[in-house]
Formats: sequence, structure tokens, C-alpha cells
Amino acid sequence: MELRNLDAAAMDTFPLIQVEELARLLAGPEAVRPVVLDVRYRMGSSTGFQEFEDSHVPGASYVGMDTELATIRADGAGGRHPMPTVETFAAAMRSAGVTMSRPVVAYDDWASLPASRVWWMLRHLGFLDVRVLDGGIAAWTAASQPTESGPATPGAGDFTPSSMGVGHLLDAIDATRYAAGHLLLDARPADRFRGENETIDAVAGHIPGAVSAPALTSVDRHGRFRPAEELARRFHELGAEDGKIVGTYCGSGVQATHLALALSVAGITDGADVYIGSWSDWITNSDRPIALG
Repeated sequence: MELRNLDAAAMDTFPLIQVEELARLLAGPEAVRPVVLDVRYRMGSSTGFQEFEDSHVPGASYVGMDTELATIRADGAGGRHPMPTVETFAAAMRSAGVTMSRPVVAYDDWASLPASRVWWMLRHLGFLDVRVLDGGIAAWTAASQPTESGPATPGAGDFTPSSMGVGHLLDAIDATRYAAGHLLLDARPADRFRGENETIDAVAGHIPGAVSAPALTSVDRHGRFRPAEELARRFHELGAEDGKIVGTYCGSGVQATHLALALSVAGITDGADVYIGSWSDWITNSDRPIALG
């Protein structure tokens, strides 16, 4: 797999935005005002849309994890949150008002896990001017910023996907190769990586050769990302070096994109390659090896 040449804009856009800056931008001229995406979602819960309608950042549009950021199949192929078709995702972004001339900011209420999925997918499909609200909706409301309720009324979007994005979409064969010859980071909690306390997937363990790097250790108790220097030290200790090819995976391709976001915050990679199918896809083939411990 050949590495893509990065556009200069990809290197210039820091992946996080703070509450104060987002508030300032939303108060600015409409032509350059960010398109805000609310991606609230919790595993096993379907209340994100109701929470959005109750209260959200002014002007935000809701994006559903299970319906617009994944195409879930009855046979389980592709894992619990398989990559949607490009057409499905592009239509969702246009419906949410994403236009090629304005930046995008995504947020959620779960330590930026769902928001990171939008961040990674947009960049993978060539839209580079996208950031994640550090601390999510909790940080916004804690700062006494205004909210609104009711349905979204976005303008018409013109999002157009491109093959010149950042970050490769990996499959199981790629994951095997990354674990053997590059660096494959497992974003799940350490006990699940070891094969202990597996309560979500039918088979416990990890991809042989992968390195444990729990995604949620990248944020503090408020769900805000740790300083870039601290994250960089952690990733260097795990074997990630500047410019090194890095892949990530988790259980269903959500924490994996969060880890990709943390790697970008740390300046290690500008867009880690992600095995979206992740462990829930890996275990659908009994011929694939499994490591424990």
C-alpha cells in the first residue's frame, strides 16, 4: 500500500478546537462559520437524537452512528460498526449541511469517541478542515455557552468525497501485515486486549503482534485530551515514531478512530490507518489467529 502525499492543509489543521474558539467562530460571518455536527452516542443506547433535540450547540446537526457512520449487516460481516458506503456517508454529510467551503466541528458526550469517527471518515474521504470539540457538549455547557433545542435546520450541503484523503482503510489482511511489519495499536481497554473480562465480543483476545494502547487513557476524567507532549511520550514508548506507519483497531472501529485522533494530537501521524472492522470483524473468520495475554 502506497502512502498518500499529504496536502499542506492537512498538516496545518490542529485536530482539536476549544470552546472559546468555537464560540468565537460561530459568532463570526456566516460564510466561514463552522458546520457543527452532534454525534452523541453510547454503546447500547439509542438516546443520542433525543438528547440532541433537548439541547445542542446552536446550529448543530445530528449524525447517527448506527445509521450514517456505519452500515450494520445482519450477518455480522465487517464487524459491529462496518464502514458505510461512500454514498451513504456523503449523503449524510450533505443532509447535515457539510459544504466544501466551510470548516466542520464535531462533538459528542463520550470523551470524543463518536466525534473522532466523523473526524477520521471526513479526512479519509478528502475533507481535511475538520476538528473535534475538546471536552464535547459537557465542556460547552460548563462554559455557560448557549444551547438550543428542537430539530436541526441545516443549509444545503455539497460535500464531495475524494480519493485524496488522509488515513487508509484497513482490512484483516492489512491488519496482519501492520502487526508484523509496522505498528498496530489496539485501542480497547487493556483487560480486553489480554483476553480478560470480555463481555462484548464472542471471542476474547487480540490480533497477534498488536500493541495495547487503550484509547481512553488519552483523555482526562473530563474527557479532554491530555497535552500533546504527554501523548507523544506515551506513543513513543509504545513504538510509534514520527513518520512511522501506524494502524489502529478496537472492538468495532470507534475507539480505533479515537486513537488515530490522539496520534494526530501528539504529532505522531496526521492520519493513522484504521481497521474499521476491528476485533468484531477479525473473529468472524475462525482461521484467523488469536493471541492472549
